[in-house]
Amino acid sequence: MTRTDSPGAAPARGGRLLLVPTPLADVDATPLQQVLPLGTLQAAAGVRHWIVENAKSARAFLGAVHAVCPLQLALQQQHLAVLPKHQELDSEAARALLAPALQGLDLGLLSEAGAPCVADPGATVVAQAHELGLRVLPLVGPSSLLLALMAGGLDGQCFAFHGYLPVPDEARRRALLALERDSAQRRQTQMFIETPYRNAALLHALAHVLRPETRVSVACELTAPQGFVLTRSAAQWRGELHRLPPRAPAMFSLLAHRS
Repeated sequence: MTRTDSPGAAPARGGRLLLVPTPLADVDATPLQQVLPLGTLQAAAGVRHWIVENAKSARAFLGAVHAVCPLQLALQQQHLAVLPKHQELDSEAARALLAPALQGLDLGLLSEAGAPCVADPGATVVAQAHELGLRVLPLVGPSSLLLALMAGGLDGQCFAFHGYLPVPDEARRRALLALERDSAQRRQTQMFIETPYRNAALLHALAHVLRPETRVSVACELTAPQGFVLTRSAAQWRGELHRLPPRAPAMFSLLAHRS
């Protein structure tokens, strides 16, 4: 069967690059069809070539997809290429990863959790796909950044995502004070993440470095049954640091009042 793109779409060379979101928690935690729409699952089931952040979690995800929408090829026949670390991924390496699409085959880009290229790697591959004239198709699914912003009660009209903050205590303190100052001046929600085993240290810093009235939102293990979003003032968080589970994926946000 010949694939046709939607009317008005720019001509595409070769196959498509499909950006496929995944659950924000273990695929066994919640039935996949409760997290991803059927159209996304059907599209994923038809892809045979993948660029993935992590091969083990990718195979677990594809196995869960197969339970809902049988894969076009058996799991052991799926072709997985692991995305190199950011500093190792130049345009030449990205072009090599896109080889199946250049040969006319649909190619999937899969994050370990959440939406590819949003608080996750993959942007270099997508940029190279545009350079090569490939059609890039984002599929619907969860993004930790957007879900945290939706549920945090902070400002969703003006926000910035900063990735990871510095790890050393003094450098992190200066970064938080700078973000708090920017937030107050611009009325802008500031968002960032941390490696899960350092979450407790980051939340402690947020509670004790920021002004007492600055609001801090923590979104933890979203799309899992135990997931939650809690928004408190920095002062209130000082008494609720225990609410953050150890080593759980989380998104942090702050919004400061004007001085």
